[in-house]
Order: sequence, then C-alpha cells, then structure tokens
Amino acid sequence: MSSRRAIDEAKKGSAEVLILAIVDRESHHGYEIARLIEQRSDGSLRFTLASLYATLYRMEDRGWIRSRWIEKAGQRRRCYYRITDAGRRVLAEQRADWSRFVAALGAVAGVKFA
Repeated sequence: MSSRRAIDEAKKGSAEVLILAIVDRESHHGYEIARLIEQRSDGSLRFTLASLYATLYRMEDRGWIRSRWIEKAGQRRRCYYRITDAGRRVLAEQRADWSRFVAALGAVAGVKFA
C-alpha cells in the first residue's frame, strides 16, 4: 500500500476527531476547516469539500456541532461550525481512544513518535 493510500484509509476513521479538534476553540467555516487540517498536518491530510461537508452534516445531525450562517461586509455569506457540549464529550472520548490506538500501533509496529 502506498503512503498516500495508507493516509487516505486512516483519514476515513479520523475525520470526526479532526473536525471536532479544529472547532473546539473557535468557530470556522467548512473551507477553513479543510485548510486548517491540511496546514496543521503539513499537507499529509486533505479532504475534498464534498466529503468534508458530508461529515459536517452528519456531525450536526448527531448534535456534536452547530452551524450558523454569518454574513460579513464585503464577503459572501458563510456557514460557521462550532462544537457543542455533546461534541466536547465525544472529542474527549475520541482523543483517549486515538491515544490508546496510537500507543498500541507503536508498540506492535515499532513506530517511534516524537
């Protein structure tokens, strides 16, 4: 499996925790969420806007995030997403799960982390 393909497969299971982590401290619109994930991962993680928005809608249906349309002078109207209390609980659980998973992966596969 190529490096890019392995990352794409891992990304499928991590989209929700990534999005929740991005909107944990402040609201962001969809394109900005995608850009921040790519930027913070040094380009290793990229989402198509179609898959990102499908995930955002699913998370909103679950009550983990809320959306709000905001119009700023000189800009087009954008939908901003923010985390809910339920989303914060899910984020804490997912961070703990991912921490255990990464530690187990490191132990079994011999991967060293910085």
